[in-house]
Amino acid sequence: MSAPTARRVPDPPVRPRGGLFRHRDFRLLWTGQTVSSVGSNVTTVALPLVALAVLDATTFQVAVLTAAAWLPWLLVGLPAGAWVDRLRRRPVMIVCDLVSAVLFLSVPVAAVLGVLTIGQLLAVALGAGLARVFFETADQAYLPTLLRPEEVPEGNAKLHATQTASYVVGPGLAGLVAQLAGAVTALLLDALSFLVSAACLWRIRAVERRTPRLDGPPSLRREVAAGIRFVARDPYLRVMTVFGAASNIGLTGYQAVLVVFLVRSAGLPPGLVGLLIGLASLGGIVGATVATTVARRVGTARAMLLAALGTGPPALLIPLAGPGSGVLWLLLGGVVVSLAVAVGNVVKGSFRQTYTPQALLGRVTVSMQLLNYGTIPLAAVLAGALGAAYGPGRAIWVMTGWLAVTPLILLVGPLRRRRDLPGAPEPA
Repeated sequence: MSAPTARRVPDPPVRPRGGLFRHRDFRLLWTGQTVSSVGSNVTTVALPLVALAVLDATTFQVAVLTAAAWLPWLLVGLPAGAWVDRLRRRPVMIVCDLVSAVLFLSVPVAAVLGVLTIGQLLAVALGAGLARVFFETADQAYLPTLLRPEEVPEGNAKLHATQTASYVVGPGLAGLVAQLAGAVTALLLDALSFLVSAACLWRIRAVERRTPRLDGPPSLRREVAAGIRFVARDPYLRVMTVFGAASNIGLTGYQAVLVVFLVRSAGLPPGLVGLLIGLASLGGIVGATVATTVARRVGTARAMLLAALGTGPPALLIPLAGPGSGVLWLLLGGVVVSLAVAVGNVVKGSFRQTYTPQALLGRVTVSMQLLNYGTIPLAAVLAGALGAAYGPGRAIWVMTGWLAVTPLILLVGPLRRRRDLPGAPEPA
């Protein structure tokens, strides 16, 4: 089937003067996602700390927690995109928030009752990961229905800026709460954040209209295949997908064992671990803030290449981290990598949302993320196995070494020959 090149999307409400800061519905979406992101990033540190401090988990068990959170992308990613394209996206996101809140609330309840186990932590990570698949797919497809096409890059930049800020606030808050009141208590913050997100989404007034179908009567197999085919045939989306999958192996691999490395190898207290991981993400705030400016000045295609270069080689500074002043290597490498990742995510996300036909956007999003995110559980398990066999420090060296060479993938596609990414697919 040839890729559709034309589509008509109902116009969203006219933006009030003052930009997106004055856009009430975007403000609600932005607020809900910011609070939820802070809570989720509390969990990235709090859940491993619960496993380590409360249940005395092994390095491999902690890494498997990360794998469980991302495994749903492999299990249901493709059909999730087709299902989301059939439904209104906002109700899907609200349900996912409520399910996630219940799951994370179950951990402190079980801890109080004295029945908390590694098995429950794995089930919570898996269930929350499943909800995340549907939420993120719906979210990516929802933003272009709320904003005009020319507003989407600005909207993405604002969402990425606060999401990246949550990478700083969340881990630091998790470490502080874990130090003062225990890691289990920190998970209460995540449950509350999902409730706030659901409330914000509920208050959005814009009426979301169903997108006209482009590919005939409903058929899950045909709908899934259409999304895969669109990505596989498009030279830009294809190379971005492969690069994202390869770089996520390195990124997730070293992150999966980083808490274990800092606590057990470097001997750092939980409060300092959370603070360091948070500070290492500071570059992402800058990256998300300047992404649209960089893309405008050097071109969107060149901005993607520069972001990839900043994500790769600087990661080799991270395994140099150690006690005392050695933590500065973690901060330096983490800041540069997070800055570059944020720039790349803003440029890629805005490109996909405006380039892809709206009726296919959910399926195209999960087709890319199936490979992008599907490598994450495999990387976490691999890093855990390497950490268990050779120590977390060596596992981090292997993963960052892999990450350092991934920018070469983008040189295989058409990006190296362009200043800017195209605005629409070329006619078949």
